[in-house]
Amino acid sequence: MKRLLPLLALSLAACGPHSTTKVIVFGVDGMDPNFVERHWADLPALNQLRTEGSFARLATTDPPQSPVAWSGFITGLPPAEHGIFDFVHRDPATHEPYLSITRTTASHMLIPLGPWELPLRPAGIQLLRKGQPFWVPLAEKGIPVSILHMPANFPPTGTGEQLAGMGTPDLRGTQGTYTLLDHAGEIDLPGPANTLRRDHAPTAAKIRIDIDAVNPVARFIVGDQTILLNEGEWSGWLPVEFPLIEHLASTRGMIRIFAKQLHPAVSIYISPINLDPLDPALPLSNPSRMAPDYAKVIGRYPTVGIPQDTAALRNGVFTLAEFLAHTKDILNTERRLLNAALDRFQGGLLFFYFSSVDQNSHILWGKNEAELLTYYQGVDEAIANARRREPTARIIVMSDHGFAAFDRAVNLNTWLRQEGLHTRAWALGLNALYLTDPADAPEIPRRLLELQDPETGKPAITAVGLVQPAIANKAIAPTLTVGYAPGYRASWATGLGEVAPQVFETNTDAWQGDHCIDPAAVPGVLFVSKGPPITASSIQTLGAAIARLF
Repeated sequence: MKRLLPLLALSLAACGPHSTTKVIVFGVDGMDPNFVERHWADLPALNQLRTEGSFARLATTDPPQSPVAWSGFITGLPPAEHGIFDFVHRDPATHEPYLSITRTTASHMLIPLGPWELPLRPAGIQLLRKGQPFWVPLAEKGIPVSILHMPANFPPTGTGEQLAGMGTPDLRGTQGTYTLLDHAGEIDLPGPANTLRRDHAPTAAKIRIDIDAVNPVARFIVGDQTILLNEGEWSGWLPVEFPLIEHLASTRGMIRIFAKQLHPAVSIYISPINLDPLDPALPLSNPSRMAPDYAKVIGRYPTVGIPQDTAALRNGVFTLAEFLAHTKDILNTERRLLNAALDRFQGGLLFFYFSSVDQNSHILWGKNEAELLTYYQGVDEAIANARRREPTARIIVMSDHGFAAFDRAVNLNTWLRQEGLHTRAWALGLNALYLTDPADAPEIPRRLLELQDPETGKPAITAVGLVQPAIANKAIAPTLTVGYAPGYRASWATGLGEVAPQVFETNTDAWQGDHCIDPAAVPGVLFVSKGPPITASSIQTLGAAIARLF
């Protein structure tokens, strides 16, 4: 009997959720099926998944934008119900644009004290996505769940382990605002608004920069840290404090410094002020200890939702070589984070998100396939490593959309004005069109589908969708979604609701690839390792299919 008791205990333990199933899901933003099919020989882990298991195109959402598609994956709901329709939404009262994923709510319980307003209750951050994540029922049943860098999931709340991803702001509340310096000396690094002051004046942190008169080397003093950088060298992550009330209260972030040029001219790049995972000023994880736990293992890591600073490349701050070195460092950090997650993984569901393929596809698509392949290979090697470490786990690799060239930009508001439709329709965001009278819904889509590029003779728009929002989302929802033909996309001016001089323009920007087009043209990928088939017709149904594996 004494020998049977340990065996019985082991048998009961084996019946529990911790040991019965292991599923690892890799969410690779922007992985394109056509690109993968051109490079099977260079992507052995993906090729093995295809030959031993299955590979298929995964239908994306309408529109095929990352926050929309990932929200559909998370909740199993269409945009009409989860309420994320574009990167940008409009305030129904003012028509001002705002980021669709999150909103900051101010504290209304304040004690006035001279120039100060001291809150009795802290300000809040609201995740605007509606719907229950597919992993919540799993966690509630005791199945371990770890969701790392899931987009459209800030702030992370609820059950399971979660680390925030796309949608996480920098300390200034933007999605990534860098600073460029052309001089040395003592500088004030602009920080977040001081919410303890009535005027919400911006905070600032002192940074001292001294450049050697002869050699291309500089000394940087940031807080109590002193570092030396040679020209062309990056710093590590440096904590930086922004005083709110001198000697009493401050808020903390972290930066990296790139000494781009020190002689004869000065050009110093300071990264967006990331939340410090060791001491986050905003909630980065659930539970709160998770973000610092990972930082203690792999060191400080970028926390802003999209860490690749494409704006610095597009504005001429980075050369392409400097940008690629920067993004390869981010991919290496993602891989270190994955290894730390695998060290903790003992069973249940592990979701891990890679951002590097998407952000580099925007820059390299159609122009530098060999360089883009190195990012695909970095992800492929990470998948192979995970399979070696967890040979019994079911492996799923999926993406939210594919990619297409962005050759020509369409200024949709300019076209509406030329057609005399500007009082009846207004474009804001990359795929959204708002009609003042829903009765125009049949006519305007027809005219949009007739829009041709005079330079190429090709149709610029191949699909127009009618949005039928749930009552809770009616005030913010667009009336139509505009699906551009491959090679075309809404202009940057259209994204902000602006009117440009001409309807069509050639895209000369460093941003050469995109996916905010007709969803039929940019499906994602779905790889599943050997085992019972997974039935998922689209990214919207995939989350529930993964949950059924348990």
